[in-house]
Amino acid sequence: MSVSKITSRPPAPPGLRTWMRENLFNNWYNSLLTIISIIFIVILTGVVLRWIFVDADWRPVIQSPLLYLIGQYPRDMLWRIGLVLVLISFLIGVSWGVWGGLISSFAITMGTLMAVFALIPFQVAELTFSLRGVMLFNVVLIYLGFILGRKVSISGRNLAIAWFLASVIIIFVLLPGFAGSEIMPKVPSTLWGGLLVTLILAVGGILLSFPIGVALAFGRRSSLPVVKGFCIAFIESIRGVPLVTILFMFSLILQVFLPTGSRFDRLLRALVAVTIFSAAYTAENVRGGLAAVPPGQTEAGKAVGMSSLQINMFIVLPQALKAVIPAIVGQFISLFKDTTLVIILGINELLGMGRAIINSNAEFVQLQFEVYMFIALIFWIFSYAMSHTSRQLETALGVGER
Repeated sequence: MSVSKITSRPPAPPGLRTWMRENLFNNWYNSLLTIISIIFIVILTGVVLRWIFVDADWRPVIQSPLLYLIGQYPRDMLWRIGLVLVLISFLIGVSWGVWGGLISSFAITMGTLMAVFALIPFQVAELTFSLRGVMLFNVVLIYLGFILGRKVSISGRNLAIAWFLASVIIIFVLLPGFAGSEIMPKVPSTLWGGLLVTLILAVGGILLSFPIGVALAFGRRSSLPVVKGFCIAFIESIRGVPLVTILFMFSLILQVFLPTGSRFDRLLRALVAVTIFSAAYTAENVRGGLAAVPPGQTEAGKAVGMSSLQINMFIVLPQALKAVIPAIVGQFISLFKDTTLVIILGINELLGMGRAIINSNAEFVQLQFEVYMFIALIFWIFSYAMSHTSRQLETALGVGER
């Protein structure tokens, strides 16, 4: 005797009119609130658009756009910045193709920003035809990298190695150059500035602080008293003081402990301070994830003959990181915004460069709002891209699901 299964289709999603009637106009007071909200949004949008396109004076932004991007980096060496963009654009496109949606936010954001700068309809100082062409080329390069990542079998491990090698070439070869070289003369970090420095501090601090934070989290849970005591002292000491104090310490006090006559690059000092500060907070986030892993997971690893290192690396750590993805990404977003504090070391990152441009012209003093709104928009774009990537990663890993 056969039993036939009766399959039914899931109900179709409600249309726009049905959804609006059920959620926005289901009774008289919700209808009134919806109408008032629509009127308010329309008026506010009109006021904002009028200010952006009519009332605002964007001269402090459009007269020196490269200052916001690269600071005082020599303009005759812009081809080196172009090579940096080519490397990053191609790799981010390949990463999009290999890793899929996890990297799509950064790829789309980067491509959109370069396309906007390239196709901006009015004349902008320093934004020459050749620079516009380079930006459009990088947009195409992102797409070509995406196609290559989709069509060619590239492992995530090889792609991570490619990113590491590209980072080494960018940070130690292309940007600084070499002393005595005619083709790539040395460019001191005192000339770097703007978004370039902000990204170096943020990305460098994130990549360096994460493994240090993981090691400190494991060290704090160690059974060795010396290791555990050192990790606890380090974490609590750093977390007990603000980042400004750490920056001052590396700016002023560190020089006392160095040999006489030695110089420690101030950008490197800021990067070390940001890394140490972020590592302490990352360690506590990771420790929370480690505490959330059931003890049975460790016991199961021991039962199949795995070593302590294998258990921690392949069983405990992945589950711990999965549980604290929102906290870790929140810490990284906070670190990205905290890079503005390095201005106390005399480093003109994005916000510092904006202040320098305002102070360079008496007319721009009255236009501070436009400058800070432009800088705030840049910070929001990058922060939102990180937040969106975090949500995609949580969805892909099933965070919060059983």
